[in-house]
Amino acid sequence: MTESIHNRIAMLRVERGISRRQLADALGVHYQTVGYLERGEYSPSLYLALRIAEYFEVPVEVIFSTKPFPRIGDSERSA
Repeated sequence: MTESIHNRIAMLRVERGISRRQLADALGVHYQTVGYLERGEYSPSLYLALRIAEYFEVPVEVIFSTKPFPRIGDSERSA
């Protein structure tokens, strides 16, 4: 069983008009690291996950989950 962490980094980043490079600079990581995180190819350390949440000013659970996030609009279709 592979353990994967699902995230909403790309969604938050695009929503706020922030480039991967800008986010990487703010976090002190390489811009490719942001891409790896967004694609789920790399799981962040707890420290990095908390710094990302702090940067976006949201709880860490809003960004990261052990289960896939529902697609936007799925709850509207089932209602």
